[in-house]
Amino acid sequence: MLAFGDHPSPNCGPRRNGAQPDLIVLHYTAMASCAEAQARLCDPGAEVSAHYLISEQGKVIALVPEELRAWHAGAGAWGGASDVNSRSIGIELDHPGTGPFPEAQMAALEVLLADLMHRWQIPPERVIGHSDMAPARKSDPGPDFDWQRFAARGLSVWPAITAGPDPEPGAFVAAARGFGYPDAAEDVLLAAFRARFRPNASGPVDATDLAMVMDLATRFPVDAPVAQA
Repeated sequence: MLAFGDHPSPNCGPRRNGAQPDLIVLHYTAMASCAEAQARLCDPGAEVSAHYLISEQGKVIALVPEELRAWHAGAGAWGGASDVNSRSIGIELDHPGTGPFPEAQMAALEVLLADLMHRWQIPPERVIGHSDMAPARKSDPGPDFDWQRFAARGLSVWPAITAGPDPEPGAFVAAARGFGYPDAAEDVLLAAFRARFRPNASGPVDATDLAMVMDLATRFPVDAPVAQA
């Protein structure tokens, strides 16, 4: 059963321009312990926070009310969202940065994501990693995070196509931008994309990279207008 703690962080403020959460951003703490991470996320001098912190044992610690703007994303963008903090809910996972994520933590994250996505009407394609919206400077949650598991449960997305033509110059970047990645050099976007979708791949952009990212951009175009009933 999901266990909640409540340790408010002072590092928050109003969401700007009336924004509501329509993104969820996943992070890892890369710190020695959950207690150390919690202390930093609640330290006014650190000027960093998240809405939730999940321990390796699966305890969910509420740090910032969801209606407020936590300071977790920093500089970056996803599609038209440049102030990601105002548009997102941030979740920190107590994790050193390498190695598998504990089952109890993953199970707790599944429950939390399902609840957040239901209450805020956030679709699976808008559950992203810190490295997705800030690929030039962030690597979390990293190649050891099992995105495919969450996609299978409707809590994220995964490419349905893995074969296609050889890439033409600029095609990968264009498709990556169409899915939501920010403006960055091809090698930067490729590293972030592969960390999430092809963690064992290497070398320059290939046909598999292009097929996968084009499938995502086609099925989940970022900032697409919502169909009216």
